[in-house]
Amino acid sequence: QVQPVESGGGSVQAGGSLRLSCAASGYSPDCWGWFRQAPGTVREWVAHIYTHTGSTRYADSVKARFTISRDNAKPMVYLQMNDLKPDDTGTYYCAVPALRGYGGGCSLISDFTYWGQGTQVTVSS
Repeated sequence: QVQPVESGGGSVQAGGSLRLSCAASGYSPDCWGWFRQAPGTVREWVAHIYTHTGSTRYADSVKARFTISRDNAKPMVYLQMNDLKPDDTGTYYCAVPALRGYGGGCSLISDFTYWGQGTQVTVSS
């Protein structure tokens, strides 16, 4: 059973930093995604990284502040979050797709099969 597990959430003041980590039971997917969900809102894509190429993409709201990276040897994915803002508050989820060939999408909820339980990030002003 593939079960992503996130860690690293917490509470910080605006302008602070946090680093989230995610491991998936030794499973090595072709891409990893980070999503977040604030209370009363829909889950939104934050960033993704392709395992083989290291190619990354970010939502406009986090571009230049967040950095996604991966360690293929472990395998794990990280999300370094800098200059955090109150609007970044929410539950952050790590997700991976089922085994598939290279080139699949990695930014829609429907692209992913396995989801973590989430880790809470709270940013106060």
